[in-house]
Amino acid sequence: MASKTPISRSIAVESTPSAIVGVCRHILAELEANNFSQDDIFAVHLALEEALINAVEHGNKMDSDKKLKIDYSVDPDKIEIYVTDDGSGFKPNAVPDPRYGENLYKTGGRGLFLIRSYMDVVEFNERGNRMHIVRYKEKPHASG
Repeated sequence: MASKTPISRSIAVESTPSAIVGVCRHILAELEANNFSQDDIFAVHLALEEALINAVEHGNKMDSDKKLKIDYSVDPDKIEIYVTDDGSGFKPNAVPDPRYGENLYKTGGRGLFLIRSYMDVVEFNERGNRMHIVRYKEKPHASG
């Protein structure tokens, strides 16, 4: 039976690529339990994985002594996730768009572009070390 009760959780993990695999798996299972579509699950998986990898690599500089904090809530209509790293932060608006000019040949900025493309809300705290992302569940289209 599908879960209909909103859940909220907070997870702290070490800042390593291997530690984020279980976090992704756990959150995606919550989406399945709340009957999110495969399109929604794919979108959240891609965005969450990019957010966590960016936090490990760029935020915490691959320092396994630092932590990642993931706060999330899932309800029947949306998933809301906060990813916080222990890094000094960054300026999200200073990241160049990877679709134009010389940026086409650079690897930087692609993860942030994907997150913005697949999530309905993407926000950062002033420091730039906390990302807030939201995906609303796809609604069935009325036939007509």
